[in-house]
Amino acid sequence: MRTGLFIGRFQPFHLGHIATVRFALKSVEDLVIVIGSAQKSHEQRNPFTAGERITMARAALKVEKDIDLSRIMMIPVQDVDVHSLWTREVDMLVPPYDVVFANDPFTLFLFKERKIRTVKPPLQNRNKWMATEVRRRMAKGKNWQELVSAPVAKFLIEIEGVERVRAVMQSNHLMQDNDQDRHK
Repeated sequence: MRTGLFIGRFQPFHLGHIATVRFALKSVEDLVIVIGSAQKSHEQRNPFTAGERITMARAALKVEKDIDLSRIMMIPVQDVDVHSLWTREVDMLVPPYDVVFANDPFTLFLFKERKIRTVKPPLQNRNKWMATEVRRRMAKGKNWQELVSAPVAKFLIEIEGVERVRAVMQSNHLMQDNDQDRHK
């Protein structure tokens, strides 16, 4: 049995992530979605909790007729300050695996360094299907819903995710302004 890991932060889980799940499931029997930076939330790059990200991923994948959720497991993994130890942390939390799917070059490097097979999935519509763009559109009041599945959009509206993204972005800009004022 071949098992793969799909590693990401999923802030939020968008259409590109669904495409990567499809891609990965073509070459593995089971897929573990590793929810990275699990301890982080309510930040500009990480506005959503690990539980919210798992809920989004499950909701998005549940409605995809060609994706069998019984082949997918989701496990949150916290960051470790020593990068080389982070892959060992992953090993302790997930079942044995054969291949790692990720788009982050550094994540791929860390697993390659340990001689673990890595695959960088093809990116589709990368100029739009990326979490940074979803959050940017949320903050600016633009159409972000077209970048996520309908269940994810519904969930984000229910948890007031747009308001949270705007608040953390606003908070970050205020902190940057204060830092600049202190250095004058």
